[in-house]
Amino acid sequence: MNETLSKAVIETFCKLHEEGIIYRANRLVNWCVKLNTTLSNLEVDQKQLTGRTFLNVPGYDIKEKFEFGVITSFAYVIEGSDERIIVATTRPETMLGDTAIAVHPDDPRYTHLHGKFAVHPFLDRRIPIVTDSIIVDMEFGTGAVKITPAHDPNDYEVGMRHNLEFINILNDDGTFNANAGAHFNGMKRFHARVEVVKLLKERGFFVETKDNPMQIPVCSKSGDLIEPVLKPQWWVNCKPLADEAIKRTRAGELLIQPKQSENEWYRWLEGIQDWCISRQLWWGHRCPAYFVRIEGADQDVNDGKNWVVGRTKDEALQRAEAFASGRKFTLEQDEDVLDTWFSSGLWPFSIMGWPETTPDLQKFYPASLLETGWDILFFWVARMVLLGIKLTGKVPFKEVYCHAMIRDAHGRKMSKSLGNVIDPIDVIQGQSLENLHAMLREGNLDEKEILKAIAGQKKDFPKGIPQCGTDALRFALCAYSGGGRDINLEILRVEGYRKFCNKIFNATKFAMLKLDESFVPRPTSKPTGKESLVEKWILHKLNIAAAEINTQLAERNFMLATTAAYNFWLYELCDVYIEAMKPMTDEAAPIETRKSAQQTLYTCLDYGLRLLHPFMPFVTEELWQRLPRRPNDSTPSIMVSAFPVHDSAFVSEAADKSFDLVFSALRTGRSLAASYNLQSEIQFFLHIQNDEEAALFESQLPTIVALTKGCKSAKVVRDLSEIPAGCGGAVVTPSIAVHTLVRGLVDLDVEIAKCDKKLDLARLNLQKVVKVESQPDYAATVPENVRLANEDKRKTLDAEISTLELSREMFSKLKL
Repeated sequence: MNETLSKAVIETFCKLHEEGIIYRANRLVNWCVKLNTTLSNLEVDQKQLTGRTFLNVPGYDIKEKFEFGVITSFAYVIEGSDERIIVATTRPETMLGDTAIAVHPDDPRYTHLHGKFAVHPFLDRRIPIVTDSIIVDMEFGTGAVKITPAHDPNDYEVGMRHNLEFINILNDDGTFNANAGAHFNGMKRFHARVEVVKLLKERGFFVETKDNPMQIPVCSKSGDLIEPVLKPQWWVNCKPLADEAIKRTRAGELLIQPKQSENEWYRWLEGIQDWCISRQLWWGHRCPAYFVRIEGADQDVNDGKNWVVGRTKDEALQRAEAFASGRKFTLEQDEDVLDTWFSSGLWPFSIMGWPETTPDLQKFYPASLLETGWDILFFWVARMVLLGIKLTGKVPFKEVYCHAMIRDAHGRKMSKSLGNVIDPIDVIQGQSLENLHAMLREGNLDEKEILKAIAGQKKDFPKGIPQCGTDALRFALCAYSGGGRDINLEILRVEGYRKFCNKIFNATKFAMLKLDESFVPRPTSKPTGKESLVEKWILHKLNIAAAEINTQLAERNFMLATTAAYNFWLYELCDVYIEAMKPMTDEAAPIETRKSAQQTLYTCLDYGLRLLHPFMPFVTEELWQRLPRRPNDSTPSIMVSAFPVHDSAFVSEAADKSFDLVFSALRTGRSLAASYNLQSEIQFFLHIQNDEEAALFESQLPTIVALTKGCKSAKVVRDLSEIPAGCGGAVVTPSIAVHTLVRGLVDLDVEIAKCDKKLDLARLNLQKVVKVESQPDYAATVPENVRLANEDKRKTLDAEISTLELSREMFSKLKL
C-alpha cells in the first residue's frame, strides 16, 4: 500500500481501461455472503457430494443443517389450462427468480407450448416458454429446464440469447429481497429453500426429490456457499493477454516446471475467462474510477460509458468535463477496491519502481527464477505473466518452478480436525504427544473434532514427534521433490535423515583426527598421480557425484540430487574410503602414503560438505569451518565457496573398474562369511587365475581386511592346492573365487547338502545356457552382445561348479 506500489496499481488500471482491456459490466459474479464480497473463480472450491448431504452453513445456527446433493422436481401450470410442465432444480429457492422455461425446439412433447406462458405458483409473474437447443438435453429429466438468468451462469447465457428479464432476488447479506415476494422478503436464503419446498408440497406443485451427485461452490476463505449474483463490476478481458502469454511460453521465453504444471498452464490459459477485479472490502487499492453524475440526466450506473478513470483526481475531473460537455456534474469515486491479485500481479516490476524507468528496473528485471506452489500458478503466477508482458513487454521471469504440496504420510490433506497438521517447528524441535493434544484445544474445534484429532495423533505419532532438526527436514523435503504434485511426509523418514546428519558429523569428526596438527592442505585439489587405488577410486566417485548433483540441480530434480549426495557420503566415503584409509594413516604406514591419504581425505571432506550444503546448510557450515584452509584461501563461509563441478583431473576409469572388481570380491567374501555365521577370526583365500588380477589383489589385501568386520587375514593363492582343507567358497568372476576357512565351525553334513543343492541349480542353469548356444545358426541369428553375455554366464557357472565341487570334496574328506 506504499506510494510507489499504489502508483503502479493506478497506472495499470488507467492504462488497461484506456486500451479497452478493463471494462465495466453488470454480470454474474461469485458472491460470498459471509465476506460480503465478490470472488474470482480461482477463490472458489468445488465440494464434491455423492448424494443427499446435510451441511451447516456459516451465518446459521451451528445445530442447523440444510439439505444438499438432491434434485427437486416441481410443476408449473400452463396459463389458461390445467396442463402442467415439470422442471427440476438443485436450488429450489431460485424458482423465485425464474423468468423462463426452456424446451428443445425439436422435442415433440412441447411443440404445442412454444410461445406460451406458465404461471408462477407464488408470484404474480408470467413465465414464457422458450426454445433453446443449447441448454436443453431432451434425454435428461423431463426435457424442460427452469431458467433463472440472474442467479445461474448457464441461465445467464440463455437470458442473453432470448432477451429475458433478469430478476435479482438476493440481498448482499444473503436474505431475499422484495423481488422474491412479500412472503419471502427478508428471509435468509437457505430458510427460503426449506420454505419453498414446504409451500410446493402444500399447494400440490411438488413432484419428488432424488439423490443427485453434484459439486457445490464453496468460498476457499470462509467456507460459505457461493451465490451467483448480478453485480456491476470492473472486468479484465484476459483473452488477448493469455494469447500472448501462450505464444511467449511456446517460444521458450518462459519455462514451467515440472512438465505437469506446464500442461496445466496451457490448459488454463487456453480456456481463460474474463477476470472480475472488483472487491467489496474495506481494505485495498480503491478503484481509480469515477461515476460522472450529470445533473438532470437519466443515467445507468451499470453502463461503463458514464464512468471515467484518472491517475489523479484532477485527471478524472478533466475527463469528466469533456464527457459532460458543459453540463453540471458531480464525481463519485467507486467505493470498491481491487482484487489483491491485481496488485500482486504487478509485483515483479512494481517493486523495482515501475512505471518509472529506474536503475533497479533496468538491472534486475526480468528475474531469472520464480519458485512457488502449483496451487497458486493461476492465482498469482499467471497474473504476473499476463500483466508483465502487457505492461513491460517482457516475461517477468525466465523460469517457474512449482514445488509439491505437503500432505500427511497417508496422502491426506492436512486438517486440524484430523489432527494431522504437522508444524515444521515441531519437526525441528520435537514435540510430545501430550503437547500435540493440548494444542488442539487452543483452536476453535468442537469436542467431537478434538477427540477425532486426538485419535489421529495417537495413531500417527504414538511417541510424539522426535526432534529432527532443520537440516534433516530441509533434506527430506528436497529428497521428496521428484516432480510430483504432493509430498506424503513421513516423520520416520525425516528422523532417518537426522541420523544421516549425525553420521556426517561423527564421520567428519573422526576423519579429522586423521589430519594431525602438522597437516597442511596442498594449494590445489588436483591429484598428484601417486595416489593409491582406493584414493583414485574415491576421487573418481566424488567427481561423479559432483557432476550428477550439478546436472540434477540444473534440471530441478532435487530428489536425484539429494540421492547422489547421500550415496556418496554414506556408501562411498563413510563405508569405504574412511575405513580403507585407516591402515594407510597408521603410524606404521610410509609417510608418503599417509600424507597422500590425508590430502585425499581432506579433498573429499571439503568438496563433500560443499555438495551437501544446499540441502543441509547448518551442519555443513559448522563442519566446514573446522576444516583447515588451503594456502591463500580466505573464503569466510561455505555459502560463498565455489561449488564443486566435474573435473577431468579426478577422472580415473581404470581405477574405478579395478576397485569395483576388488569391492565385488569383498562383498562376495562378506556374504560368504555371513552364510557361515562367521563374525571374527575370518580368513579369506582369494584364488586368482589371472596374473594382472593377482597383482591387483595382492596390493589391496589391507583394504579387504580393513573393510571386512572381523577379518583376521586375506591371502592371494594361485593354485587350488594352497587353499586349506575345510574351506567354503564362492565365485566372483570366472577367474576369481573367494574361500574362507570354516573347519570345525560348521555341521559338515549340512554344508555338503548345501553344496549339492547349489551344484544341482548351477548345473541346471549351465545346461540351459549350453542348450541356447547349441542352437542352429546361433552365431548368425543372435546379437553379439547377447552371445558375449551368454559366454560370460557359462564361464561363471563353470567356475561356480568347480568351486562348489572343491568345497564339497573338502567337507567330505573332513568327515573321514
